[in-house]
Amino acid sequence: MAVKIRLQRHGKKGKPVYHIVVADSRSKRDGKNIEKLGIYVPTTNPATIELNLDKAVDWLEKGAQPSDTAKSILSFKGALLKKHLNGGVKKGAFSAEDAEKKFQDWLEHKEKSILTKKEKLVSSKEQAKKEKFEAEKKINEARIAAQQKALEEENQEIANDAEAPVTEENTSADTEENKNEETNA
Repeated sequence: MAVKIRLQRHGKKGKPVYHIVVADSRSKRDGKNIEKLGIYVPTTNPATIELNLDKAVDWLEKGAQPSDTAKSILSFKGALLKKHLNGGVKKGAFSAEDAEKKFQDWLEHKEKSILTKKEKLVSSKEQAKKEKFEAEKKINEARIAAQQKALEEENQEIANDAEAPVTEENTSADTEENKNEETNA
């Protein structure tokens, strides 16, 4: 029987969740499977992958052929490397302890790179938030300055209007007094 390791789609429209399964290659995509190895959620950043590594390596050693996406997932989680190292142990190239040490070193390096990516994503989000805040702050300051300027101009116009009638009244009063003085004289 031809066995494949492939993805089985679950989840709702637009939000896929894939089960990583071992299935007969002739069965439908979402049909019957032999064993579930893990899950893959591509919508998160970075993608969430939960995989039973030992079962995956066991099925790979039995001859199960992974699909393209499943192969990249298995490679990312280290199942293909572990299978390769187990092959080296069987051939006598190195001991099982050396193989385990190499795998653990690779795993630590991989975890560091994933953590670095997560930190970079968080810092870029914070940086974008700060830039957005600064831009909004500048816009608010410009708007407040424009309002202050308009208010000052309005106050100055009101002050000018208030002063202008007073001077007109004084001048008209002065002219009336002058007329009265002229008529009296």
